[in-house]
Amino acid sequence: MDGPANGKIWHTDYPELGTGPIPIEPCVSPAYFAQEREKIFKRFWLNVGRLEQIPQPGDYFVKDLPVCQTSVLVVRGRDGGVRAFHNMCSHRGNKLVWDRGGRCQALTCKFHGWSYGLDGGLRFVPDEDNFFGLEKAQLGLSPIASESWEGFLFVNLSPQPPESLSHQLGELGAGLTGYPFDKLSTCFAWTTEIKANWKVIKDAFHEAYHVPFIHRRSLPDSFTSKDNPYAHAFAFQLYERNHRMSVFGNPEHKPSAVELLAQRFGSSIVNRDWDMDRLPPGVNPTRSRFWAFDANMLFPNFDVFVFDGTYLTHQFWPLAVDRTLWEVRTYFPQADNAAQRFSQEYSKVLLRDALLEDASTLEATQSMLASGAKTHFVLQDQELLVRHAHTVIEEIVGFYAD
Repeated sequence: MDGPANGKIWHTDYPELGTGPIPIEPCVSPAYFAQEREKIFKRFWLNVGRLEQIPQPGDYFVKDLPVCQTSVLVVRGRDGGVRAFHNMCSHRGNKLVWDRGGRCQALTCKFHGWSYGLDGGLRFVPDEDNFFGLEKAQLGLSPIASESWEGFLFVNLSPQPPESLSHQLGELGAGLTGYPFDKLSTCFAWTTEIKANWKVIKDAFHEAYHVPFIHRRSLPDSFTSKDNPYAHAFAFQLYERNHRMSVFGNPEHKPSAVELLAQRFGSSIVNRDWDMDRLPPGVNPTRSRFWAFDANMLFPNFDVFVFDGTYLTHQFWPLAVDRTLWEVRTYFPQADNAAQRFSQEYSKVLLRDALLEDASTLEATQSMLASGAKTHFVLQDQELLVRHAHTVIEEIVGFYAD
């Protein structure tokens, strides 16, 4: 049987992870958070957007990264190349670009009018003759390493990135190559600040154990069934730092009339009508008939959930040990008519309701973790990805190393 009710214990495939409790301290310790900032977020590749945001020369966008203590400016140059810079003027350190994005011929500081080309070079200094031996060639914007994968743009704040983006994405990224990310250009987004540690929020999406409880109203039987009442996933794959969970879809789910109408004209998070031949090998890699979607977690803070015909992303940006900026985006094809637009709106609202349910526990959880009443989390087999994520982070941070 290729379904989840096969009695498999997934931890037996990864004995090095163990099965014991894992410490709560990394979710409440300011010292641990400080180490995450320096050893993870300032050293690994971080997704900051998509190339569609800057299609033409002169297009730019700004992504503030408080966890890295900087603001990133991403620009498409006159040569068509994409470059990233620290969003900082070389004169007095002012934040160079204040808006979120746009198009320009040059980048000019509002403070004293220093102006930079799209390649980051310093082009004009007002009252230049009154400076002392000014060498404009040495005073361009400070570059940031940038690479793209499947249209997603990543930056690395390390002056010398320890590895390439392709190495960091590894087998998980390679398996998703060919998914039509670029054809799903209609985007709906939500952003909110949650008073919880970034790992607490991330962990909530790395298991389906919560589905029959938190989502009993919005998704009552989409991912559970009589034979699978606890939404057991039917496949897990762990890689060096990334991991994937293939989520069960109930083949006996009976859509409501409005849901059925929406599915007729587009894809949603509960669709069961998919064409496996169109999917790359890294999507539903087991080719199970019970497949609903894959939850792909790309280290350190970027999740890509892929369905057939739509996908969504989560990003968890730490602001402090107990505050996180949570960004969600859901993508669809460009609607050609009102029926397709209705379908997308239905799917968007369904996802919104599920996200509100997910968010309902997070701040309350963080408040109790801070109490110190418990020192460890107790995990079950279907929380394998939670265990793996914490293990990977600790291997890098080394907080508990002897």
